Amino acid sequence: MNHTDRLILSKRPRRLRTSATARKLVAEHHLRCEDLVWPLFVHAGKQSEPIASLPGISRLDEKSLLGACREAIDNGLGAVALFPVVDEQLRTADGSEATNDQGLIQTMLRLVKRHYPELLLVADVALDPYTSHGHDGLIDAEGRVQNDPTVAVLVKQAMSLADAGADIVAPSDMMDGRVGAIRIALEKAGYTDTKIMSYAVKYASCLYGPFRDALKSGERLQSDKKTYQMNPANAGEAIVEAGLDIEEGADMIMVKPGIAYLDIIHRLAKRYKLPVFAYQVSGEYAMIEAASANRWIDGDAALLETLLAFKRAGCRGIFSYYALRAAKLIRAQT
Repeated sequence: MNHTDRLILSKRPRRLRTSATARKLVAEHHLRCEDLVWPLFVHAGKQSEPIASLPGISRLDEKSLLGACREAIDNGLGAVALFPVVDEQLRTADGSEATNDQGLIQTMLRLVKRHYPELLLVADVALDPYTSHGHDGLIDAEGRVQNDPTVAVLVKQAMSLADAGADIVAPSDMMDGRVGAIRIALEKAGYTDTKIMSYAVKYASCLYGPFRDALKSGERLQSDKKTYQMNPANAGEAIVEAGLDIEEGADMIMVKPGIAYLDIIHRLAKRYKLPVFAYQVSGEYAMIEAASANRWIDGDAALLETLLAFKRAGCRGIFSYYALRAAKLIRAQT
């Protein structure tokens, strides 16, 4: 371009994009290893089992779990979330195994806390891994999930998990009033430092399939969860749900799934000052993996871009099956 043809502009936004160093200098949001929570599936087997619908993810035995936790710490991750794959014979209509102080998840929590006390442990509070019918709560003769009786069991489960070493109990069941009931019970028992991360906004999504495969619970579910999980059409309801859980004593709130609900995350982060988390769920992971395996997208770039989108929307932290892989990529860039 000749000098006479050159535009004389006072503002050229591209000036701040001319080099990688300049782009990093003015970046509005950053993804850190500390932002990530790594969900891990555990089972009572003697070796790890690959999960077909979650490529690269396995159900972990004790030895594999300790190895994963060591790798998490070595790569800058500060927290893992444990999910139990319960033996079929222990799954009952009332989900009583959830409150077994010597159960699978309680045993695994104690194991990890003994070896890696510095690692924050998140434990899920819900009955679906333990029920023969696959629902998150107790059901009546007509198959309807019963709210108040379920809350009573969830309180016992949360107490058992806190006693086993969970730093954070995470009610994911979507029963009304469960956060308040758990908070009161924890306070009365002296667990004043145990944090509650409420799945305050959990939608009845189609993106949970691989997770249910991982827990071997999908085939048991005879009906959907739409009477307690939220309608994907609703946004204002998320404000109500989150507000109630905050009033009841939640320390952190969760939105699940993640990438399709960035607007919800943004609204909650703007309205409330508590930390907002997102769960990049199993279906999101599986879609990226499938597209990457077919070379339709760059998998590493896609996982980092989606994780950064959560931070941009207002998340303080993100649950992701990509946590370890992302942490390695982040460390390689610094």
